[in-house]
Amino acid sequence: MKKILLSFFISFVTLTSVAQTGADYNYSIAVRAFSLMQLPKILNQTNTQDYTKMCGNGAVLKFNDNQISYRISGNYFRSTDVRFQNTCETCEIGKGKVTDYSFKIGFEKNFNYSRIQPYFAFDLGYRSNKFTGTLTPTNPSVGTMNQSADATKNGLVMTPSIGFKINIIPNLSIFAESSLDFNYFYEKQDLTPTNVADRTVNTYNKWEFLLNPVSAGIQFNFNSKN
Repeated sequence: MKKILLSFFISFVTLTSVAQTGADYNYSIAVRAFSLMQLPKILNQTNTQDYTKMCGNGAVLKFNDNQISYRISGNYFRSTDVRFQNTCETCEIGKGKVTDYSFKIGFEKNFNYSRIQPYFAFDLGYRSNKFTGTLTPTNPSVGTMNQSADATKNGLVMTPSIGFKINIIPNLSIFAESSLDFNYFYEKQDLTPTNVADRTVNTYNKWEFLLNPVSAGIQFNFNSKN
């Protein structure tokens, strides 16, 4: 039994030590197939801790230099059926559509050359979030009117990430990572009661911290250095 375990261990070490990795290629393209993310808070949304599932929402272009890759990434999400509680659970219901996108540049540092590669990444860029919809009072008897609402957030985003890649074949890898978005943004809220010529515009400069527990996808490696 000991000989069998020893043989298996030696075979595993040999396999991982000679495995080709993304570092053997000049550049790579990664596609985010699935993500679980926190979106920026809309107006006075109460359920800000909820996570949103996204499919095929982003891509990353990487330029490989040994254990460091320089990367350019973009993410896009749009939903026409957003619903949330505003201010409090018994105050207002918000409904509408939201569009969220970002562009970032950064780097990715692998910790080894094996078939399974843990890595750390850091990205810096621009993020935009826009909501267009309505606010409806939960209890119409209180006299609050329906309102049309437009809310936009634009600003800087900084994203540290940790993850790992598994090199299936030389040209193909799968990856999974977790990240935290630090957003510094300018926000504009535009509220207009229905059938009333009265408009309220509020502006803010704020920080926001958003957790993205998992993002997984496929990476394709091109242009071998050999």
